[in-house]
Amino acid sequence: MQIYLPIAEISVNIYLLLGIGGLVGVLSGMFGVGGGFLITPLLFFVGIPPAVAVATSANQIVASSVSALFGHIKRKGVDYWMGTVLLIGGLIGSTIGVQIFNLLKAAGQVDLLVNLCYVVFLGIVGGLMFVESLNALRKSGRKGAKKRRRHNWVHNLPFKVKFRISGLYISVIPPLMVGVFVGILSAIMGVGGGFIMVPAMIYLLGMPTKVVIGTSLFQIIFVSAYTTMMHAITNHTVDIVLALLLLIGGVIGAQFGTRIGAKLKAEQLRILLAALVLLVCIKLGLDLVITPLDVYSLGTGE
Repeated sequence: MQIYLPIAEISVNIYLLLGIGGLVGVLSGMFGVGGGFLITPLLFFVGIPPAVAVATSANQIVASSVSALFGHIKRKGVDYWMGTVLLIGGLIGSTIGVQIFNLLKAAGQVDLLVNLCYVVFLGIVGGLMFVESLNALRKSGRKGAKKRRRHNWVHNLPFKVKFRISGLYISVIPPLMVGVFVGILSAIMGVGGGFIMVPAMIYLLGMPTKVVIGTSLFQIIFVSAYTTMMHAITNHTVDIVLALLLLIGGVIGAQFGTRIGAKLKAEQLRILLAALVLLVCIKLGLDLVITPLDVYSLGTGE
């Protein structure tokens, strides 16, 4: 069953789009990520233009994140104060990122930039998470009391604030900078930024994994909504029909993902996320270097 997408100007199988939305929704509930790191490349693979995929996927991220967040709120797994600091940084970063996206789009380089960003960031983050998660799984089988996390340079910065739910007393500067960086990525890559933010919150800020997932979703909702609005106003690349289909699948999938995530250990969640990130990275990397079947494409010239 084909459906025509007016902004993307392409016909796609409706069940395929619902399936993509559902899969990303499951990931959102399990890992605390918006799922944009997967949904945007998947839209590339089915023929959606990169500019439309980036702008529209942010819309679906909001829906799946809201659905998944409710499950974590019930378990009291959201640090609202930490999420607010990350959100402030995210809104600043998104504004910067949309301007960069517009400049590159005008120069005709946005497609290449988006693909390169995915390969670089997914490769780095996925590799580091996979190695660390394997080490954590090995250590989890050993008996004995867990060692208290040692202080690092983050704890020596000024403007310290107590984040009670996370059990932290650190400077607001690191989470603010994490938020800015994630906001820029959200605007350029069409992602919620969870695949960057979740590792940063765990390894840089030292937050507990169960709190990280809900807090990440809290920030992603508002930043992704703001990014979608900015793209719609400045680029006119948000496809409402595509967004609606992805949204329906995402909301349903997120509920299943939250239940699955609650049954798995933190180390298992991290290694599954790392493996998924690496698979997407490899697929995108191969697409950049392998000669496509259709070497030529039609387009409008200046």
